Amino acid sequence: MIKIQNALYQLLDFSLQIDLEAEAGKFYVVLGTSGAGKSTLLSVIAGFETLKFGTVFLDGKNMANVPPASRPVSMVFQDYNAFSHLTVWDNVALGISPSLKLSDAQSLQVVDALQKVGLEGFEKRLPSELSGGERQRIALARVLVRNKPILLLDEPFAALDPALRQEMLDLVVALQREQRLAILMVTHQPQDARDVADGIIFVCEGKAHQPISSKQFFTSNDPAILKYLGRPR
Repeated sequence: MIKIQNALYQLLDFSLQIDLEAEAGKFYVVLGTSGAGKSTLLSVIAGFETLKFGTVFLDGKNMANVPPASRPVSMVFQDYNAFSHLTVWDNVALGISPSLKLSDAQSLQVVDALQKVGLEGFEKRLPSELSGGERQRIALARVLVRNKPILLLDEPFAALDPALRQEMLDLVVALQREQRLAILMVTHQPQDARDVADGIIFVCEGKAHQPISSKQFFTSNDPAILKYLGRPR
């Protein structure tokens, strides 16, 4: 589903080597220290950043010269992705049509997505009238109506309290299993990887490494992983 070969991203004195594969329908957690390049990796996949060299394949297709809007990708950020002047309904409908002119079938897609993320009855509210977790649910509902096979999550729950973080993580896992999404989620919480990851992509020392299992990661004797986890060698 996601294949990046012999790739290099470079900006001024920062560089990131990428050579990895992530399978369809799997949940991957991206770990690494601040500034290592975790968000850059997602931006390369989404098409917001350009490689110096190398190739990105998504769903078996070469993404060279394919703009972000045309890639089979949805992305959710920490800042909720909600337009403050639009209602919950309109914010979700944007995922289908920027004009907000939907057919009856498309309107039913919005209804279904709002039900799945627990926002039924919130259609006419503005984002300012919602909690942080509810605003993130808007972003997830928009992902569902976009119907893209790859979901990139860039620390989406970092600003939420622990209980709400877990609730939102459980919701993402449920949606991932139902929709068979390939997910890459950046987080600073290693426990998230223990709870949900089919694989961990570790970003360190200028390289995004091939995914390994949670068991391999947390039992590794690799000095970089031990340092990241705060364990003695």
